[in-house]
Amino acid sequence: MPDQTTSNVREPGRPGIIRIAPSVLSADFGALAEQVGEVAVEADWLHVDVMDGHFVPNLSLGPPVVASLRHHSPLYFDCHLMMTNPEKYLGSFAEAGADGCTVHVEIGETAALIAQMRQLGLRAGLALNPDTPFTAVEPFLSQVDLVLCMTVFPGFGGQAFMPEVMDKVAQVRRAVTEGSLALDIEVDGGIDVVTAPHAARAGANVFVAGSAIFGHPRPWEAAGAIRSEVLAAVA
Repeated sequence: MPDQTTSNVREPGRPGIIRIAPSVLSADFGALAEQVGEVAVEADWLHVDVMDGHFVPNLSLGPPVVASLRHHSPLYFDCHLMMTNPEKYLGSFAEAGADGCTVHVEIGETAALIAQMRQLGLRAGLALNPDTPFTAVEPFLSQVDLVLCMTVFPGFGGQAFMPEVMDKVAQVRRAVTEGSLALDIEVDGGIDVVTAPHAARAGANVFVAGSAIFGHPRPWEAAGAIRSEVLAAVA
């Protein structure tokens, strides 16, 4: 594949449009660029899970991997920072080629983090864990571009989808609609051809899937199947 520029920001697409975002956490790290290339035909965004071993009990990718992938993919890079101190790393992710970063509302200093992301030219997102109420992000909805409702507890891939989170997704969707907000609603955790339609009907429009895509022998077909089921659910 041709080299790509590292300049921000690649166009994320109009807010509210259905997006499929394969999560590279489930890809084969020994052939990461190749796997990303394989799925690109059916992917809208590329989701990059970043874990610090503190906010969640696991470690994962960092800015060097984002920078390496940037040379192999023109996709919009959607970086989910499951970190205790994301303010220390936002600049590095922007320089590496991230287009949007999502931080967790649970860590606090939310307004300052949103402002920092804006200053860096990043699209700003807020994530909330399954047991965190909608009211935690409600005051910031007009300030961000994306809300990520975790449908598993973050830290490890392959967990089972938590249907009880759909009530919260619906709350976010109602607020977005009533406020005429330009906001994407993302779900991440246990997303596949069965669960994605439920999330779509609740109001999600960005679907992060890891093992359901990269665990398939033809990941592009798996991504396309999720898209088809989501579109059918909201038709």
